[in-house]
Amino acid sequence: MRQGYSTGVRLSGGELLPNIGPEHLKPLSEFKYLHAENVSRYRLIMRIFYENHMKLRYWLRPLDVHGAVLETGLIQGYTIEQCEQDLQMLHEWGNLECQQDKAKSTSIEEFKKKRFRYQMTAVAVEIERLLDALEQVQGYGGELDAGPLEIIARLLRDIYHRAGEMRPAEDFALWKELQDRFRRLHENAVDYYAQISSTKAEALMQTAAFLTFKEDLRRYLQRFALGLQQFGAQIEGMLRALSPAAVEGFLSSVTQGEMEVPNLEDRRGFDERMAAHREEWASLAAWFMGSDGDESEVVKLERATKEAIGRVVRQALALQEQARAGVSRRRDLSYLARWFMRLQSIEEAHRLGAAVFGLYAPRHFQGEPPRSTDSADCSMWEEAPILRALSPKTRGPRQRLAVSPVKDRATQKAKAMEAWRQAQASARDIERRWLREGTFAIADFDELTVEDRGLLLQWVSRALSKADRRFRDPEGYQIRVEVPQNGERHRISFPDGVMEMPNFRFHIRREGR
Repeated sequence: MRQGYSTGVRLSGGELLPNIGPEHLKPLSEFKYLHAENVSRYRLIMRIFYENHMKLRYWLRPLDVHGAVLETGLIQGYTIEQCEQDLQMLHEWGNLECQQDKAKSTSIEEFKKKRFRYQMTAVAVEIERLLDALEQVQGYGGELDAGPLEIIARLLRDIYHRAGEMRPAEDFALWKELQDRFRRLHENAVDYYAQISSTKAEALMQTAAFLTFKEDLRRYLQRFALGLQQFGAQIEGMLRALSPAAVEGFLSSVTQGEMEVPNLEDRRGFDERMAAHREEWASLAAWFMGSDGDESEVVKLERATKEAIGRVVRQALALQEQARAGVSRRRDLSYLARWFMRLQSIEEAHRLGAAVFGLYAPRHFQGEPPRSTDSADCSMWEEAPILRALSPKTRGPRQRLAVSPVKDRATQKAKAMEAWRQAQASARDIERRWLREGTFAIADFDELTVEDRGLLLQWVSRALSKADRRFRDPEGYQIRVEVPQNGERHRISFPDGVMEMPNFRFHIRREGR
């Protein structure tokens, strides 16, 4: 009997194609910008984001993107409105994350315009890198490990001390390991900093759960910063110690070792391979030493690490202050108030207030007040006070409200409670009197009180809201209201007027009887 469907395809050898499911049949919206109508604009925008992403600039505003597009000169007549529309479309496809930029808002109108800034998503980064493993991407990933730095320093020492002594195959193996370590170091560091700068990380830093691992994150960042300071200087020193002739000889040996490996797909000659290796070496040297007066990526990474440590510490302190701010000080203030009440003189109260609250922030007023005497021996405390009217800082003047003491309203509350109890008891007496009637109709009465009218109308309302026209009283009485079929009506007189209503018939019985 067939009990279910297999999750893979059976092959002749008995193996299954693993991990094949419905998720492999759905389209990936992140690839839409590669074949959309305005593909040239979308690809240029994503390339601008990627170049800034690799320079540790993750968030870009529409004005920045628009200026970069015009600077390339590849698209003519490109407007800021078109740029905002393209960014929004890339956000809807999942290539960009957006966040409202509130820092530039100086008025309510500007805040309502919802200016946004954008950041590449993790999948968009991998698409621009042309990697094959897009399905395994979950966030930015990456890690901060100083181990590759130590290995790079060791490999450069081998190049320096053993230049010309190793065979081309050994030089090529050393070169591949050097490039692999360098690429992993750069990509992992860039991805990790993008991760801790993402919206999810910012949202996590706003929660109390961030306090549980903030110390581990701080130590993790500090270890990487120390590794950058220690091994970054060593690598820079080794690169400066290598002469151009030694570098050229090493790259020539690497190219010879690469040529010895048969490769049917790569048909480049010696000169093309040599030029490619020179560019790779120049990128490695610029990453650690800088170029054209620009600081190295090591310095930028160290600065980004210190800024991340500072942000982690500041956010943790803010969360702790927020938690302390929510603690009630009612007990402390109550104890302090009783302490003040026990003092015997105003001088003791002043001393206690100075010890508890300290000095208040003084306010100084400059001017030339008129003096009552010209005597130099007269103290300022003997002079008459000078009155100055202070204008409020608000836009419109507000009238100061008179401070009034809290009045004791216990007597009024007691009277109101007693009146309410009497009203409840009177209403209950009226209800019990009607419950004893059993069965009656509205036509049986010509005059009723206002209280009787309120009770009967309440019963009619409760009964008509039920399908069977009946309900149960809190004391266990079942009340059923019968609606007249012939439309019969009856007029009843009340102290405040005459009311005409249908001749409802009430059936009251005690449950269990």
